[in-house]
Amino acid sequence: MLALDFGTSNTVVAYWGENVDPCVLALPELSRTDGTNPPLIPTQIYVEDARQGRVRVGQAVSDRGLDSKRDPRFFNLFKRGIGAEVQGFVPELDGVAVTPELAGQWFLQAVVAATRSHLGDAAETTWVMTAPVDSFEAYRQWLSRTGASLGIDRLQLLDEPTAAALDYGIERSRHILVVDFGGGTLDLSLVQPVPRTQRTGNAWGAIVRWGSKALSEKRQQQANVQAIAKAAQTLGGADIDRWLAEQWSQQHGIEINRLVVRLAERVKIQLSECETAKEVYFDDETFVSLELSASQDEFETLMRDRGLFDRLETALQRTLVQAQQRGIDREAIEAVVAVGGTCRVPAIRAWLETQFDRDRVFTDRPLSSVALGALQLKRNLEVRDFLYHSYGVRYWNHQLNCHDWHPLIQAGLPYPLPQPVELILGASAPNQERVELIVGELGRADEGADVFFENGQLVARSRSGINTETQSARALNDSPGQQTLATLDPVGQPGSDRLRLLFQVDSERRLCVTVEDLLSGRILLDDKPLVALQ
Repeated sequence: MLALDFGTSNTVVAYWGENVDPCVLALPELSRTDGTNPPLIPTQIYVEDARQGRVRVGQAVSDRGLDSKRDPRFFNLFKRGIGAEVQGFVPELDGVAVTPELAGQWFLQAVVAATRSHLGDAAETTWVMTAPVDSFEAYRQWLSRTGASLGIDRLQLLDEPTAAALDYGIERSRHILVVDFGGGTLDLSLVQPVPRTQRTGNAWGAIVRWGSKALSEKRQQQANVQAIAKAAQTLGGADIDRWLAEQWSQQHGIEINRLVVRLAERVKIQLSECETAKEVYFDDETFVSLELSASQDEFETLMRDRGLFDRLETALQRTLVQAQQRGIDREAIEAVVAVGGTCRVPAIRAWLETQFDRDRVFTDRPLSSVALGALQLKRNLEVRDFLYHSYGVRYWNHQLNCHDWHPLIQAGLPYPLPQPVELILGASAPNQERVELIVGELGRADEGADVFFENGQLVARSRSGINTETQSARALNDSPGQQTLATLDPVGQPGSDRLRLLFQVDSERRLCVTVEDLLSGRILLDDKPLVALQ
């Protein structure tokens, strides 16, 4: 089995094969060669020819000095834009628009190819790819489609913090809180083993592709792990790097470019071990040379002023409220597992230890836990999960004179749903021949970020200041040909119920619908996936 933790700043590939213990792979050309433990693949590309899709990837970019501060062919942080609507312009190279999705596809293509070259036939096995807690269906669908385009026949998706809990050893504690603070996201997940008397065997993570084998064969396994509370923020180490770069820009009057942000990242990493850190900045155009520095105290003050600890507190409280609704209080959490590179920042570790007893906080493998934990699915472990976002249908709000969204399936429900959700529809116009239905994934307006390119860099601005009562939505089936739900024969007339819809989210995390024509009694659609991850 192979696991891929596709990160905003770094990517990890782990492998567990016959007679081979679980390990992180060091891939030639792609992984860092500076003795980094574990071997990390910098999530970055350099586009040599966009038309042919020829790119340099990972450490090879830095080794060749291609990560120039002004070179438009260098891309990083593109994971944050995948599945999001990029505002403003999108860079174009060689007549090709280089979207975050395309950059991500090129990157994963190179990683998968290098893995196959490194392992040979052993690479043709099950892959597990991890995803952030708050990732919308657009990101998961992209990940699934990309896996298919790379010839991955057996693919599963797993939440990143849940994977980290599996690495810790889910059987060692009744309730594990994972705090996954990486380069682009802050994810919290409370996970527990499923008591044997409650194991139903109805889920095995999110299986999105399993070759020719029937999925029902996999459902015969017993469920072992249950996610019971989740929260997330679009906040990561990349944001902290930029905060420090912005502070230096104000102090020294220098522009914020890739070089300054990269130096900020280096200082941040040094401050995980040292009281003070510094880097030398040299502008090869103006010949200005500066010493850029920070101390741990200054760094903590910067993060506090930018609201980082307030947002940590918000995410933790959301998780604890969900847990309390399920009868689990803070004291019942026996272990807090901190993963992700940003958790190595001393002030963040100290904050965790003020929230929980120090002996309950574990930081054993912050950079490899997600990938190594995902490999635990090789043991036929199953993950019982719940919906992080809600689903709804779009309708015309006559009071507001605009389209609005009617909630249909609430966040927090396990999947498959305990029972289908019913919706009755009637014709809205005389002699109506067909019914169209737009389904959307609903979330709070403060979720996610506004993504745009600025000075050649992809920047994500969090929406954390937006009123949380406001609802946001992402349409899932608004492409041409996807909107028509059913054809009416005979045609429909206003004033009477015509269609009975039953919605279900199945064990593969697909939104499915059954449509009954109440006039003819015919079943027009039978458990058809409206949004399929396969």
